Amino acid sequence: MTSPVQSCRERVVAVAAALSLAVTGAIAAVAPPAAAASSVSVSVDAALQLATVPATGVGVNIPVYDADMNAAATPGLLSTAGINTVRYPGGSHSDVYHWQTGTAENGQYVAPNTGFDAFMGTVRAAGAQPIITANYGSGTPQEAAAWVQYANVTKGYGVKYWEIGNEVYGNGEYNATWEYDTHSSKSATTYANNVLQYVSAMKAADPSVRIGAVLTTPGYWPDGIVGPGDTMDWNHTVLSIAGSKIDFAIVHAYPTSTSPADLLTKPQAQNANITGAVRSLINQYAGSNAPNVGIAVTEANAQAYLDTSPNGLFAPDNYLTWLENGAFNVDWWDLRNGTDCTKVTTVEGATDYNDGGTVSSGSPCEPAVDTPFPAYYGIQMISKLGAPGDTLVKAASSSSLLTAHAVRRANGDVDVMLINKDPNNDATVNLSYAGFTPSAATPTVHSYLKNAHGIGAARSGSPTVQTVPAYGITVVQMHPTSAPCRVVYNRNEWSGVMVGNVTVVNNGLGQVNGWSLGFAFPGDNTITDTWNASVSQSGRSVNAQNVSYDATVPQGGSVQWGFRATWSSSDADPSAFWFNGASCAIG
Repeated sequence: MTSPVQSCRERVVAVAAALSLAVTGAIAAVAPPAAAASSVSVSVDAALQLATVPATGVGVNIPVYDADMNAAATPGLLSTAGINTVRYPGGSHSDVYHWQTGTAENGQYVAPNTGFDAFMGTVRAAGAQPIITANYGSGTPQEAAAWVQYANVTKGYGVKYWEIGNEVYGNGEYNATWEYDTHSSKSATTYANNVLQYVSAMKAADPSVRIGAVLTTPGYWPDGIVGPGDTMDWNHTVLSIAGSKIDFAIVHAYPTSTSPADLLTKPQAQNANITGAVRSLINQYAGSNAPNVGIAVTEANAQAYLDTSPNGLFAPDNYLTWLENGAFNVDWWDLRNGTDCTKVTTVEGATDYNDGGTVSSGSPCEPAVDTPFPAYYGIQMISKLGAPGDTLVKAASSSSLLTAHAVRRANGDVDVMLINKDPNNDATVNLSYAGFTPSAATPTVHSYLKNAHGIGAARSGSPTVQTVPAYGITVVQMHPTSAPCRVVYNRNEWSGVMVGNVTVVNNGLGQVNGWSLGFAFPGDNTITDTWNASVSQSGRSVNAQNVSYDATVPQGGSVQWGFRATWSSSDADPSAFWFNGASCAIG
């Protein structure tokens, strides 16, 4: 988390300018033999949806002082890791950086060739999208609006997500100053009222942009402190004034820890509490806009063990836990960072360079520039688990030393990530499933081992038993057995309106006495009328249940129901259906 002495990590040495090494299929290390194997039970409920994997979920920061920002290898580094969002122009630099001139105030360094157009070329080459932090500290609403106009109207980049400032509460309001702010008043009230001006000016340039306001992280300084000129703390003040006008709330998260073992408890111990507190504030103040206000964690990392195996385990666990609890964006700090070579240590048998980047900056005491650190491979393992549009589902472990995450793929597959937080002992994991019956075939397993230099893949174990090496990450990819049900989905459409007719065939569930059918619209359909089913909708997710006269569906029989819906941008067919929790074939 942010504190008066720990902000944005960009105070460390600027990253090196030379680029000499790209990531290309490094070979995974062989795990040393573990002392013993513990037995752990993991249950996966493929019918219990936690969240949809967002297209903006796995992000990273690249600051304008990174001389290798737009080097030839950068798009490959991003795409190989599965990073789909890139934050620019980088932490506290955002509040001194002027995009039109590519210069920074307050004597801050900006590397050559890091201007906005060059950055956008790199992001697009990586198949990612940007999240831009507009200059609040020394900028104006007009400057930000001109940026939106240039990006989305002049250039057609379609930049959707924009923040208003970085860690603005670090502007001296609470007697700590790391964030540059030229406003005469540093209060939360002043910031919130200025946010309204930014929103008005920027949306006048492009009404489709989504704009976020800076919050303090619940439970961390200065949360709960009332500053001069305010009657409430920062979060209550900002949301009471601007909550009805913003599109997302922003927090940063650098959890403090006393040991590697302590660090590895933080995703489960803190993330749900933080998102819950932010969501409660949004619901309190945003009024009818509350359901539309998202949560973004635009800086995330640990504060120690940065370049060794603990952070390799922490990274995917942290991202996935944020996403499961409602964040739509998590951005690691950062791609390349730099270090103070006097702070090099050894952690779990490997050199820790105290570098917050996912890859080496090439500092004198570090490996060659762009050499991946464990956090890079940990992030890459998320791409083996799932992709945007897939569904995060419930996975529970019997041991605090092994964390499980699960994804239901759009094609009906189920993948499970197992993170063994025990540095000394392998874990024998016994898996069970609800709402999914895996094929008996040997699954494909992706593994990242302790202190390895790459990710391995093989067919091993079974869908119900896997061994996860000490301090290792395993992703098990499983196909379903022959589909126990089949869905035929037909639609008729015209401008802004469509009618859907759904037939569900019970192939192998025995006689069903009471049923539900779950699916998600890929587009922006809103159901307005239904027949032969009782239907509820939350966002894009839909659940249809039987009515009194069609509750029974015999083996080999079918049930039909339908609906009317409105839509604007897309009414595309759903890509997956679940009948009483079972994944169905389509067509």
